[in-house]
Amino acid sequence: MGAGEFLDLTDPATFVRHEPRDYWQVIRPQHPIYWHDSPGDLPGFWVVTRFSDIQAAYRNAKFLSSARGTVLDVLLHGNDSASGKMLAVTDRPRHQQLRNLMLRAFSPKVLGPVVKRVEQRTRSLVASVVDVGTFDFAAEVAEHIPMTTICDLLSIPDGDRAELLRWNKLALSADSEEVDDLDSLIARNDIVSYFMDLAKHRRENPGDDVITMIASTQVDGELLSEEEVALNCYSLILGGDESSRMSAIGAVKALAENPGQWAALRAGVASLDDAVEEVLRWVTPAMHFARTALTDLEIAGQKIRAGDIVTLWNTSANDDETVFPDPRTLDLARKSNKHLTFGHGPHFCVGAFLGRAELRALLSSLAESVRSIELDGTPSRIYSNFLFGYSSLPVSFR
Repeated sequence: MGAGEFLDLTDPATFVRHEPRDYWQVIRPQHPIYWHDSPGDLPGFWVVTRFSDIQAAYRNAKFLSSARGTVLDVLLHGNDSASGKMLAVTDRPRHQQLRNLMLRAFSPKVLGPVVKRVEQRTRSLVASVVDVGTFDFAAEVAEHIPMTTICDLLSIPDGDRAELLRWNKLALSADSEEVDDLDSLIARNDIVSYFMDLAKHRRENPGDDVITMIASTQVDGELLSEEEVALNCYSLILGGDESSRMSAIGAVKALAENPGQWAALRAGVASLDDAVEEVLRWVTPAMHFARTALTDLEIAGQKIRAGDIVTLWNTSANDDETVFPDPRTLDLARKSNKHLTFGHGPHFCVGAFLGRAELRALLSSLAESVRSIELDGTPSRIYSNFLFGYSSLPVSFR
């Protein structure tokens, strides 16, 4: 790819046909911010590529709003229908009120037993695939960790979990180019509808679970509507499953491709905590988040108009050479790893602790049970312009 050759960031196939890290490496030094036209009648948007500018934009919640939506594809087609109701797509003061509520779901008291179950489940899953020959890590292991964890947190009935996973995998990505956008919309609606029914049931039959807590706690003097409860549970399911699943699959792929780093982790040269942060930087499952300018402002010397869509590309920021020495090298012992994988500022991911715990449990279980990790086929990349990752990963653990 030559200098100045811009890719179509609205097309999910772009991120399958091209290597995003190669693209950002060329674009970032020359175009810290640039205007991207969209096909047809869709609005254009700004693309921000440098770590420092993206970090500053995340902090600037006063002038860069999340309320219209935080995902490019949603903003291109209008306002997010969950605006003002779901934590991710609210601005202050409502955002802080909802955030305080959702943080109760991720308190140490609530998460303590959940993390213990994550560790036990992960250890068992990894042990079950050692020395069995080639298997699909995505299907046999990764699918069963984050979704089960978040379902445990929300006390989702066991019989509903497989269907929730199926909807979740369609909501923000696809396994092939042929999947219709309507399928994604239907899947998202199915998830919200499911949680509305569950919220109603938990209000009528309260229990000791997170959904009951969300449904029964007042925010600014009022209970959340059933739709608001459902939308925030939907947000937890999407964030808690998709990002963590992509991180787990990406971690194993990276270790298979970097046996020296795998050996360093097993030998204790790299600590588990440092390894977790490096894998999160390396994978960066949520490639971007988006904002809408509330007023005229300036980013990287470029004038942004009120109403403009601004996209912040984490996947570029986490490879910025001015922040991360030799960023294209996986270094599990990397220190001061201030990646933006969980965002930054007021909208920093409320589930970051749990996401880190899941990844730590995976790396720990692998180090205990697995001597070598080998790729045994070609991984299949998902189709999405928001999430980056793989739908299948044929490997063998020995």
